[in-house]
Amino acid sequence: MADETDAKVISTNRKAFHDYSILERYEAGLVLRGTEVKSLREAQVNFKDSYATIDNDEAWLVGCYISPYHHGTDANHDPERRRKLLLHKREIARLLGKIAERGLTLIPLRLYFKAGRAKIELGLARGKKLHDKRASLREREAKREMAKEARARQRA
Repeated sequence: MADETDAKVISTNRKAFHDYSILERYEAGLVLRGTEVKSLREAQVNFKDSYATIDNDEAWLVGCYISPYHHGTDANHDPERRRKLLLHKREIARLLGKIAERGLTLIPLRLYFKAGRAKIELGLARGKKLHDKRASLREREAKREMAKEARARQRA
C-alpha cells in the first residue's frame, strides 16, 4: 500500500507469506506509547503469533511483542499489550464482514515509519494447507532455476 521510497521499514513478517495466501492489504496507524516508539526505532519488534481483531467497532493488534526500551524507567510499556489500530469506520465494517467468512484472518505483514508515523500493513489472509505450501516452494524453486539458466545464457 505505502510507497517504498518514503517508508522506513522496521520489520517484515516473512513467515506470513509462507503460512497464508494474502488476499488484500490494508494500511493502518498504530496507537503507541513513548517508549514503544523508541523501541520501534531500534527495530525491537516480533510478529510471531500476532494477528488483528475487531472488538466493539475498533481494530486491535494482538500478540505483537515490542521489547521494553532499554533506557526506559519503571514507566516502560507492557511489551505484549493490545495496541489499537487506526482505520476508517468503513474499512473496519468491511473487514468485519470479511473476517466473518470462514478461514479469513487479519495478520500484520510489515511495520514501518511513514512521514514520522508508525504504520502497519495488514493482510487479509487465508491459511495455506500443507500441499499449498509445498506447491509454493516448488514454484519458487522453478523460478530460481529459470533465473539461473537465464543468467548463464546471458554470460555465454
